[in-house]
Amino acid sequence: MNYRPIFILEGNERGKNGQVFETEAEALGSAGDKFRVWSTPLSYEAEPTSEPVTYRWTAAEGSQSLWVSEPAS
Repeated sequence: MNYRPIFILEGNERGKNGQVFETEAEALGSAGDKFRVWSTPLSYEAEPTSEPVTYRWTAAEGSQSLWVSEPAS
């Protein structure tokens, strides 16, 4: 199971973006990075998802996209 960052907003609304991580720790790390710079969310968490992994997160580098652009033809 993969994980996506979830932002807890006012009225217990849950917000998310297109990021999906292999581990809960990566999703929480990414959510924490964004939570510290956003003013709208009240909290953050990670939820399991079957969507494919699109990002990796490390404390040193933050969120890193796994998307590789195709060479121009």
